[in-house]
Amino acid sequence: MQTSITRRSLIHCAGAVALASTAAGLLPKVAHAEAVSSDMYWDLVRHQFIFPDTAIPMNSANLCPAFQAVADKVAELSRLVDYDVSLNNRAQFNDTLADTRSKVAQQIGAAPEEIALVRNTSEANSVITNGLDFKEGDEIVIWDQNHVTNNEAWDIRARRFGLKVVRVSLPRLPENDEQIVELFAKACNDRTKILSFTECSNVSGLKLPAKKLAAMARGKGIHCHVDGAQSWGASVLNLHDIGCDSFSASSHKWFMGPKEVGILYVRNGRAPEIWPNTIGYTGEIKVELDLQNALKFETLGQRDDAAIAALGDTADIHTQIGPQRIEARIKEHASRLKQGLKELGATLVTPEDPAMSGGSWSSTFPNKTRKLSSTRCTRSSALPRPPAAGCDCVRTFIIRRPTYRGLWRASLRCGT
Repeated sequence: MQTSITRRSLIHCAGAVALASTAAGLLPKVAHAEAVSSDMYWDLVRHQFIFPDTAIPMNSANLCPAFQAVADKVAELSRLVDYDVSLNNRAQFNDTLADTRSKVAQQIGAAPEEIALVRNTSEANSVITNGLDFKEGDEIVIWDQNHVTNNEAWDIRARRFGLKVVRVSLPRLPENDEQIVELFAKACNDRTKILSFTECSNVSGLKLPAKKLAAMARGKGIHCHVDGAQSWGASVLNLHDIGCDSFSASSHKWFMGPKEVGILYVRNGRAPEIWPNTIGYTGEIKVELDLQNALKFETLGQRDDAAIAALGDTADIHTQIGPQRIEARIKEHASRLKQGLKELGATLVTPEDPAMSGGSWSSTFPNKTRKLSSTRCTRSSALPRPPAAGCDCVRTFIIRRPTYRGLWRASLRCGT
């Protein structure tokens, strides 16, 4: 028997606090209801956030809004801790931390002991930058579009220990994956100790073939580190299949989870080769110096227990919606946005091929267009300031189809 659900009833069910109270069970039920259109389902997802209908978040590469249920969970558990700060009360979070780690690991194709729950991608990258052993003359190969914590951070390490950083530049629109892999392979030699790259650039929107690059590095005996800040939550991930040695990401971006929570994946067998940055207490107020897996990078002292617990709730929501469904939605809408921007006269920096891009997109407009509109743009709280060449990462799977024309025009006004 078909379930009869209307747009009005969906939004009514969502309400102001729907996900916290009803939508946790409603999302998967609606997903399988034959009478529900795709747009109606995504309307329900959209109403799990508190930002107003007049706003469109356009900076997911930096910060996404969290699901309302996740933000509510952080607030609720923070009050619980403040009400009773005793060790007896806080001990419950040790089980929560383990449960959260297991949920995240299962979702990204990893084993729980390969996941360290750190504070963000920057901290995770820092573990790799500072933790690997090098000797003078060793070389590090990186992509020139890496984030600063996976880019200039290597320069500091190189100056301190006499290393050489080799930056790889790629064509604006690469011909194919093989061209990308070949350019990185040419930069590697018998002195190269690590290949470190961002899977999806927040600068150009170009997405690198992580699995093929990891295979190339593995064949040369080179450690492969992937910065997945623009991947976790936007793409279907299977880290064992990708084959990288380490992977970093933040919850506050595409995963739309709590702030100051991130992950560091270290493939089993690799952790003993990496020194921890911080030696502090575990969640059980213990000092663990002989851990041989990723948990050795989690001894960070006092943590925000509420945020870590809410990360598990975020993983549950992504499971309910479905990572495959999210990735498909992002690709579909990113393609529509690119087409609309081209129709308005933009020059795309990001490849149009969905296999070579993610949810991030970058484009340029003539200077005249940008100048005429900069005042209007900077007055809008929903839009970013107009840069010379824009790179924006709209949370594309939670906006509605009728929004596109306005979004394209807003992008024209912003020069992005």
